[in-house]
Amino acid sequence: MGNIYTRLLESTHFITSLVSEKPEVGVILGSGWQGFVQEIETPQKIKLSTIPHLLPTRAFHSEKALVIGKISDVNVACLDARLHTYEGFTAQEVAYPARLLGKLGIKTLLITNASGGISRAFPAGIFMLIKDHINMAGEDPTRGEESALGGELGSRFVDMSQAYDPELIRIVEMVARRLGIRIRKGVYAGVRGPSYETPAEVKMLRTLGADAVGMSTIPEVIAARQMGIKVCGISCITNKAAGLSSEKITHEEVLTVMKSIGTKAFKLLREVIVSSRRL
Repeated sequence: MGNIYTRLLESTHFITSLVSEKPEVGVILGSGWQGFVQEIETPQKIKLSTIPHLLPTRAFHSEKALVIGKISDVNVACLDARLHTYEGFTAQEVAYPARLLGKLGIKTLLITNASGGISRAFPAGIFMLIKDHINMAGEDPTRGEESALGGELGSRFVDMSQAYDPELIRIVEMVARRLGIRIRKGVYAGVRGPSYETPAEVKMLRTLGADAVGMSTIPEVIAARQMGIKVCGISCITNKAAGLSSEKITHEEVLTVMKSIGTKAFKLLREVIVSSRRL
């Protein structure tokens, strides 16, 4: 198998042998965001299962593909599925696709997800721009011997003081205002899952300063920042967290809400990609 850096080089070589354009912006699509791939012009789809060393995702409602193409005049590489630690993968394995986007040449990574609203000011159907996160799962892709292989992936001790790029945050806010889309900034708490949180856990997370909670994103963000990639995170609040509503929380509810606002979500993401070109 070789070390992680060798595997990344082999994965990258496979992709670049099929695609000539070098991507500038990477996108990772969370639950319900998969329809965004239809926005990509001149798409080239590479099945994730064909890429060497990329572990098989068990994600539903996706083509399980890396889609490379253009948004306006911006070269993008988009993953329509991700791995989760609740599936039994390690944080290093979850972060591998994000690292791969980095080796392909992206300078900016847009990460999306669906999350439960903890703040009472964040109703279902609103977008939350992630300004910071709390790693409640304790998972970190920089752990272990492989993360310190001569610095090829960046410093082992990653500065996370600005995990989410301030200029990208400003751009998203500007684009949202122009499009008339409601979006607020908040703190994302990442938990391991797959069970949803208890009301007591939600209360604890609110006390700690979290505005929303989900089961993804953080390992990918850490890996991207280690490689010097600018990160922007956008959550769709698809439900109220446990204890804040009498409704039962289900994954179907998450997908239903995302479907209802998908057009706005995809338009926002498209315009942010175009606007981020100036960075």
